[in-house]
Amino acid sequence: MNPVHMEQLSWVDYERRVQEGAVLFLPCGATEQHGPHLPLGTDALLASAISAEVAARVGGLVAPALSYGYKSQPKCGGGQHFCGTTSLDGATLSALVRDAVREFHRHGVKRLVLVLGHYENTWFVAEGIQLALRELGPDAGLEVMRLEHWDFCREETLEDIFPDGFPGFALEHAAVIETSLMLHFHPHLVALEKIPDDGPADFPPYDMYPTRTEWVPPSGVLSSARGSSAAKGARLAGDIVDGITAAVRFEFKLEGL
Repeated sequence: MNPVHMEQLSWVDYERRVQEGAVLFLPCGATEQHGPHLPLGTDALLASAISAEVAARVGGLVAPALSYGYKSQPKCGGGQHFCGTTSLDGATLSALVRDAVREFHRHGVKRLVLVLGHYENTWFVAEGIQLALRELGPDAGLEVMRLEHWDFCREETLEDIFPDGFPGFALEHAAVIETSLMLHFHPHLVALEKIPDDGPADFPPYDMYPTRTEWVPPSGVLSSARGSSAAKGARLAGDIVDGITAAVRFEFKLEGL
């Protein structure tokens, strides 16, 4: 079986896989607080694990994750006032993505998928992709897909996991979805006994600068993570991996894989 992680290959083996047409996945995460029960690297860890499962199904490769993301926002990540949260300016992230896309093109990659695990990255990653493709020109021969992995959670799954109502992906920061996915992929990094009783957060329909840190639960958890389980994580992961695999096969015409 071909290994999927780029950093575990020699340059010769990597070049061979690229020349054979392997789809390359680039996980885009963050270093951001995820409450007292999850690690700072949760976003990159989940994006990388999901990318690896999809890559294994389609004969692809996974590049090392971009582990710093755009600034944490109070309503979806708790904010910048938490120790350990280590963020980039938007222009820096866009430039990093632009350079990575250009380098992968130089390697000969023809099909690239950026898998986002940090909500705040969305438009700065899109900007980086667009800047790279503009520089490379219309004849570059590179197709790029960008996605946020949580968008592939099926409605039926969310209804079963949240019988009292789904609070929304923004408030799910460090809550049931991320905790359950971590219990599925990296159970040794989850401290269930440290799940706090904070949340759900109640934010007004506007933002204030400087940030009103008192709006954010002191633990950084925006909605309760109680009820998380590896079984729920497995079901969520199944939705996400199946959905991304189908999208990659369809857009890159890999239906036979």
